Amino acid sequence: MNNSSAIIAGSILISGAIIAGAIIYSNGISSNGGRGGSGLAAIGDTAPDRGVPEASGEVSNLKPVTKDDHIRGSIDAPIKIVEFSDTECPFCKRFHLTMQQAVTEYKGQVAWVYRHFPLDSIHSKARKEAEATECAAELGGNDKFWAYLDKVFEVTPSNNGLNLDELPKIAEQIGLNRKNFQSCLDSGRHAERISNNLTDATNSGGRGTPYSIAIARNGKKFVISGAQPYETVKQAIDAALAEK
Repeated sequence: MNNSSAIIAGSILISGAIIAGAIIYSNGISSNGGRGGSGLAAIGDTAPDRGVPEASGEVSNLKPVTKDDHIRGSIDAPIKIVEFSDTECPFCKRFHLTMQQAVTEYKGQVAWVYRHFPLDSIHSKARKEAEATECAAELGGNDKFWAYLDKVFEVTPSNNGLNLDELPKIAEQIGLNRKNFQSCLDSGRHAERISNNLTDATNSGGRGTPYSIAIARNGKKFVISGAQPYETVKQAIDAALAEK
């Protein structure tokens, strides 16, 4: 083999190794936030929006779920799925429907915990939208938080496509006082909670959205990275339910 052929062959091998490595690291499920595959990984169009260059923490750093969280379902459910999400992320928009299905089909076995992870570098509107959901919660409690969040994901085109002038209109549509909502939004008083959620996300290993962690009764954690299809989320839930 001459030098040119050797170089070409070597380049092919290196390229293959890079592609293989990308597949191994592709978004799926891993137990306790590990890098390796768990047999549950799914490969496909599920890549999360990337807004953090490198994961800066471990899943074990996840803040415990408390009654102060936004929870769809019962806090006493055996499985809790903490989702870190960005309202302008198109993958989150799709995954929102998947999580709705999971909570419905598992009938009290799964609690969905929503935390904010606005990717400011690519979605400049997401942080203010997150504050808007908190204003909905302030004015109408947990039910209005979820009603507002559902509506935002329903109407936004994603990728900064939602006109922020729509935020008070959405509040009015779900039965909130528009003037009081606007006053809350203008105050910025929920900005700190958004920042704290974002820190929790990165401390827990998040580097893109959606980033979700299923927590079993015994505390074991299963990372669901990206907008995984329902079948993959179901595998994570079933694996968590099997934990003693």
